[in-house]
Amino acid sequence: MARVLLEKVSKVFNGDVVAVNNATLDIADKEFMVIVGPSGCGKTTTLRMIAGLETITEGKISIDDKVVNDVAPKNRDIAMVFQNYALYPHMSVYQNMAFGLKLRKVPKAEIKKAVDEVAKMLGIEELLNRRPKALSGGQRQRVAVGRAIVRNPKAFLFDEPLSNLDAKLRVTTRAELKGLHHRLQTTSIYVTHDQVEAMTLGDRICVMHEGIIHQVAEPIEIYDRPVNRFVAGFLGSVPMNFFDGRIQMRDGKVYFICGNEAILMPVRTKSILSEYNGKDMVLGVRAENLSPEHIEGQSENSITAYVRIVEPLGDKKDVYFDTKNGIRFIANINPHISIKTGDVVKVYIDTDKSYVFEPGEAGRNVLLPVV
Repeated sequence: MARVLLEKVSKVFNGDVVAVNNATLDIADKEFMVIVGPSGCGKTTTLRMIAGLETITEGKISIDDKVVNDVAPKNRDIAMVFQNYALYPHMSVYQNMAFGLKLRKVPKAEIKKAVDEVAKMLGIEELLNRRPKALSGGQRQRVAVGRAIVRNPKAFLFDEPLSNLDAKLRVTTRAELKGLHHRLQTTSIYVTHDQVEAMTLGDRICVMHEGIIHQVAEPIEIYDRPVNRFVAGFLGSVPMNFFDGRIQMRDGKVYFICGNEAILMPVRTKSILSEYNGKDMVLGVRAENLSPEHIEGQSENSITAYVRIVEPLGDKKDVYFDTKNGIRFIANINPHISIKTGDVVKVYIDTDKSYVFEPGEAGRNVLLPVV
């Protein structure tokens, strides 16, 4: 177990392709850190630099307070679980799990004890004599994780290990990984593009985009207090809705003007938003904070819209709306509310749970001090 520290780390390919840009990330001993972001954001490159599979262009990486920039991967005392599992096809499950220990010249009795214990922990005792081709995807994933565990490394590195599993198996395996971390208490760094995995697995989440770390915080902090529009839009099972408009002061009150709608903003936001009077801004509202029913404790803030699609999901209902001005947004509503395609309704906004961002893909959350 160990602390992993990246200090101003960059990776440039072919002299001009910046994959990771000046990344600083402090992963505590025993922490489960999830690095999340869209494809091509630099998260896997970051993981591979920690593993030593990619050389860094600038900066410093430390594992257990030892700088490892020039340390070979095999000597970093880490174990990596790859997206494709990387099992040796000609070896049995037992041989795959024992391989790393065999290279270290660990006595056979100790290897057998370690493999048997981990196999029992993962529920794969009956698979030890099989080869990878005789295993399901979920079983291969367990073997890959088991191979990492038996080494008892200072840190585990996971590179999208669940992406090849079907949806139901991903959910159960995700829970198993979280339970394993609770039992083993080994520093873990997990890369994914799936924000649900990030929210459910991570002690903290590191959000990356275009090689830059945008925010590092606990899942609920990132969900409730995103630093910018990119983070706000990336985290959430339904993407946050964004409405282009401008701030306008009227009679001592602050409004967000969106098309023909004037949305009254909460009093607590006045001191900040008054500084942006007359400026183009972006209103962010999560789908669960929009409803065709009046929201208790709120004003009459609403947007009139046409129902384009209704998706019943059992415990909730996602409704896709269009306005006559061409604005599209999604509301996540009570499944018992009667609403159908073609309806024209008022959709009420919970402005107490809304955000205001500066324009641009990564526009700053200007209400961060008060949200």
